[in-house]
Amino acid sequence: MHFLSPEEQLPPAALRAYEEAESLLMEIDMDDLDAAQMQQATFELGVLPPDESLEQQLGPETYARVAAKAREIGVDPNVLNRLRPWLAGVTLVQIHLVRMGLDPSSGVEQRLTARAIKDGKPIEGIETLREQLNMLAALPDAQQQEFLMYSVDDVDRAAREVDAMLAAWRNGDAQALAELLSEGFEKYPDLYRPLTTERNRRWTPTIEGLLDDEQDYLVVVGALHLVGEDSVIDLLQRKGYSVRQH
Repeated sequence: MHFLSPEEQLPPAALRAYEEAESLLMEIDMDDLDAAQMQQATFELGVLPPDESLEQQLGPETYARVAAKAREIGVDPNVLNRLRPWLAGVTLVQIHLVRMGLDPSSGVEQRLTARAIKDGKPIEGIETLREQLNMLAALPDAQQQEFLMYSVDDVDRAAREVDAMLAAWRNGDAQALAELLSEGFEKYPDLYRPLTTERNRRWTPTIEGLLDDEQDYLVVVGALHLVGEDSVIDLLQRKGYSVRQH
């Protein structure tokens, strides 16, 4: 879970897995993130040229919906108007999650990164931050706008869906998480495919390669990459590996 309440406790199974691991593999190398490089990449990939605006890209009617939702959660629409649709969508969702009491600095990766730095355990990344951002930035304009409008609609659904997702995660309910993922996939297949299943296929050989390493690794990725058809778990099982949930 990338966002958690500061009061949320990590599951005992996750803490045991961390203690037993000698190295960690995360979506990105969290202990080597450079704030300046992160800001630069976000600017280059997510900010529109000076002569363009989000309103121009969306049209006045659609932009009015985005602006109204932004004001509702306390975001100045003028800030979003400088952003490409994918970054405007990410911004809306992240700010709304924070207003719900969830904090990116309390997410699973951040907590385990802090422990690993203290304990001297190395962290490796499957992707770079720029690669992650570029996945969204490279979406065709229509899909970027779809992502933004999904994010606008998601503000209204967020409380219910986030509570359901957190409950399933706490209980290790892989089936419930898979159902939540399938709902989004069925509604937005062209959006979910590059962000979930295509990444799972790229990640699996890297994760498979760790099995031949002498070290014990803890692999830390978003929960929705681990459930349902074409998940990392499903792809490993198809290769003949036995996967056991703790």
